[in-house]
Order: sequence, then structure tokens, then C-alpha cells
Amino acid sequence: MSEDGSAAPDGGALKIRVAVAGAAGRMGQTVCRAVEGADDLELTGRADPALKTPVADVLATADVLVDFTVPTSAVANAREAVAAGVHVVIGTTGFDPAELADLRGANVFIAPNFAIGAVLMMQFAVQAARHMAKAEIIELHHDRKIDAPSGTAARTAALIAGASGRGEPPPIHSVRLPGLVAHQEVIFGDVGQTLTIRHDSIDRESFMPGVLLAVRRVRDLSESPVVGLEHLLD
Repeated sequence: MSEDGSAAPDGGALKIRVAVAGAAGRMGQTVCRAVEGADDLELTGRADPALKTPVADVLATADVLVDFTVPTSAVANAREAVAAGVHVVIGTTGFDPAELADLRGANVFIAPNFAIGAVLMMQFAVQAARHMAKAEIIELHHDRKIDAPSGTAARTAALIAGASGRGEPPPIHSVRLPGLVAHQEVIFGDVGQTLTIRHDSIDRESFMPGVLLAVRRVRDLSESPVVGLEHLLD
């Protein structure tokens, strides 16, 4: 479907054209395969220093840029994309979304975690925080993950702080080991009891339904930037 919702001349809907920044990375490669496998999406560009293709070279043919790079690159890429009128879906963590609050002309969507189960884990943690005395977070990721704590853990901690009314976010413990993908548990404690809420991504495919949902919905956002996949699930 086009930007104005019109149909293609043959009566079919126009595909959303998608470029991927960080396309040579493990997440980027998985996103590229997911886009290629979706009937309503078209992969039009792969940007990555390893491919010797800058983001600027893939924007002219894209409606949406998906970014799985590094924090400094993600901010610069988003600014470049929005300036070109291209919407942005960011899975990169480790930067402050407020850095993109001044962008106008296209929408930016940011998710610390695109796995549906991880979003539910955070929502359950918010509910528990209203009733349990204290919490701590343990997040475990592969040893090539750059940021610690993870974006998911930082967001979970902020949500718990807001829900509990105590203001202080719970402690976060970060583990980086080979063999892991993305895992988090939130342990709540109160008098005579504990509650553990855990989510495990054992394959990067777990993030793809959320990524594709964001690609399909980013241009329809009523505000920008929007942070958190939960805003697209209702």
C-alpha cells in the first residue's frame, strides 16, 4: 500500500519497501530473510560497513529503514533517514531516545526488545511491582552484545520504578557468555515469598514478528518517536 493508502494499478496493494542498516550482522541478516519472506514487504537495500554500502545509498528506494547497528550509528542513521522522508524502526539499544525527539517529517519507532514474550514479561513485571516489596533483574546475553545493561533490562527497571511508586529502579545484573541469545528474569521478593518472571529468546527468529509488525505500523504512528512494542499490540 502506498503512503496515501492507494492500491497499485493492477488492483493489488503496493509493497512496503524496506532497507536494513546493519544488514551484515546476525540480527540484520535475520531481518533481511524475514522481509524477503513477507508477501507485503520488499527488501530494497542492505547497508553495512562490511558490505561497503552506506545508509545514504539505500534510502532513495526505501519507505522504512530498519536499524540494527550500534548506538552512535543508529542515531545518525535515523536522522539521515528522516531527513530523506523515510520512516525508521530501531532495534539498536544503548542510546537515549530523547536524542531523536526533534525529528520531523517521518516517524521513528524504537523497541528495546521485539519479542512478544519479552513485552509480556515487562507488562507482568509492572503488575507485580505494584504488590511486591522489592525486585532485582538478571539479564543474560551473548558475549558480543556491546551494551550492558541491555535496553530491555533498563526499560524493565524504569517501568518497575514507575509502577512501584518508590522511584528508584531495581538493581540490574548483566551476564555476557557465549551460547546465550537474549534472556531476562525479574525476581520479586516480599515477606515469606518470591516471584520470578522469566523470558528466553533461544533464536533470533523470536524477534521477527515484532520487527515486521513495526515495519507495517511505523508510518501510521500519531506521534514520534514511540518507544516500546506494547504500543503496537493493542
